[in-house]
Amino acid sequence: MQNAKQTAVRRTTHPATAAAARAAARAARFTAAQLAAMTAKRSLDLVLGSVLLALASPALALGGLALALRPGRRPGGVLRRDIRTGLGGRPFELRSLRTRRLRLDLLSRLPHVVRGELSLVGPAPLAPGDPAAGGPGGRDWRQELRPGLTGLAQVRARSGMPWDEPALLDAYYAEHHGTGLDLVILAQTARIQLRTALHGPARRRKAHLSDTNHRLPSYSTAE
Repeated sequence: MQNAKQTAVRRTTHPATAAAARAAARAARFTAAQLAAMTAKRSLDLVLGSVLLALASPALALGGLALALRPGRRPGGVLRRDIRTGLGGRPFELRSLRTRRLRLDLLSRLPHVVRGELSLVGPAPLAPGDPAAGGPGGRDWRQELRPGLTGLAQVRARSGMPWDEPALLDAYYAEHHGTGLDLVILAQTARIQLRTALHGPARRRKAHLSDTNHRLPSYSTAE
């Protein structure tokens, strides 16, 4: 009798109900995967960001002292303060040393990474109301990701390729970000900074459409 009742219930289940249940299950799996990815990303930021901050602290202290003691220094102190939009659209004050020597301005933002206002890798931090945040679909994913200390757009900035516009690269990163891609971008950032420190900034050259040997792993122009 019980088996007959279960069979009757299964037969009377509407197809739309079953489809809705499958969609809900897929959404739950997707949400769980997103949460796991964000947890891994935050863990990488906290651990690696703290290590980098500890290593960079002596250089940052010397850079700040040099800026404070130099004659004719600019008003406003040794730090530059800018309002930027962070995770969830919340504004925060971004503080950077007023120097680009040895990229100390970039390293001086590491406290923001440790505090969770920035990520090591992410889209560029934009000012509130920046038109770059208002592109098609752009506003949603920008609120779901922390802006980055570096990012795909920053390491690809000098390529000159038509598909390597910053907005397209930020959107690509938002769609495909993960620990593997973050580590690749961090490695490329370190290589670029080291090369710049040794040889000076590279000249921007005009790229050709056949110039495809420089793309990051998993980078696709079809998406």
